Amino acid sequence: ARAEREAARKLVKQGIHPAHQRQTETLRRSIEAESTFQAVAETWIKENTQHWSDNYRRQVEQRLRGDVFPRIGALPIRSITPAHVKDVLKRVEKRGAPASAKLLKTWVGGVFRYAAGELLVETDPTWPLRNMIKAPKTRHIAHLEAKDIPAFLRALDGVQAEHATKIAAKLLWLTLVRTVELRGAEWKEFDLDAGTWLVPAERMKMREPHVVPLSAQALDLLKTLQALTGRGRYAFPGRKDREQPLTHEAIRDVFNRAGYAGKFTPHGVRSTFSTYYNEAGVEHELIELTLAHAERNKVRGAYNHAKKLEQRRQLLQDWADLTDAWRVGGKIIPMNSKAAA
Repeated sequence: ARAEREAARKLVKQGIHPAHQRQTETLRRSIEAESTFQAVAETWIKENTQHWSDNYRRQVEQRLRGDVFPRIGALPIRSITPAHVKDVLKRVEKRGAPASAKLLKTWVGGVFRYAAGELLVETDPTWPLRNMIKAPKTRHIAHLEAKDIPAFLRALDGVQAEHATKIAAKLLWLTLVRTVELRGAEWKEFDLDAGTWLVPAERMKMREPHVVPLSAQALDLLKTLQALTGRGRYAFPGRKDREQPLTHEAIRDVFNRAGYAGKFTPHGVRSTFSTYYNEAGVEHELIELTLAHAERNKVRGAYNHAKKLEQRRQLLQDWADLTDAWRVGGKIIPMNSKAAA
């Protein structure tokens, strides 16, 4: 009581009423209690939604929800130290994802910089950790040579992984789409009767819709997948949150488990296809249209895209048949190849 009385006298000498000081302190504690890291992070995401693509926003949300919120989400943001953040990042790094850990550090830092602007914190605890994680320089093989394809396909078959994720890896090979285009696939985009998949413009790199003709093998995989995920929105829902699409890491993990970590990535599938058919003498424009590469003349691009739909269907069916033959050790001469001429 004597100590409290002395403290009150000091406040009065400073021109501060003790009752007002108590009210201010109570309010400060209330604000700090409400300003948990998760609450501030969610506000930060909302503030940036208009500046981010839907896919990027989902990536940020999924990573924070999966790796950060369970550890420090409930803590008042002002109480979080570099040690707290380091623990989160080290856990991600130790599971073999240093690149993901570096991204998380950037996003956690973004939350703290936003909080500083709102006068909720005075420092950014990620700053002392700026050189903590060094992502390894991985030398990726841009594509597989034809002689290396059979071994990869057999290794892919033998991978122990969630069935839907393994199907995603196989469909990536058969459809030649980009990973982001596959991961976000919704069932409403597929017409299994017509054998087509319409990827909407917002998920395409060039922001133009892309029709993917589906080979018989791709259709078989999709029908199998439909029994697993067909009742939901996404063909490939996330492992933890079924209302979100599968992560890029999930598909890359299948390649890694097949024994190709640091050697061959999902993106390399497109290069493998392009290299194989360009060397085989197939019309370059047909290959480019199949890969949905840009056509500078938009009118001509739209015309060619529609005109060559059946030719693209034939090419993708040829690729799927080659895949079956490679898997069992057979050999097929590709259509329109120089060898056939």
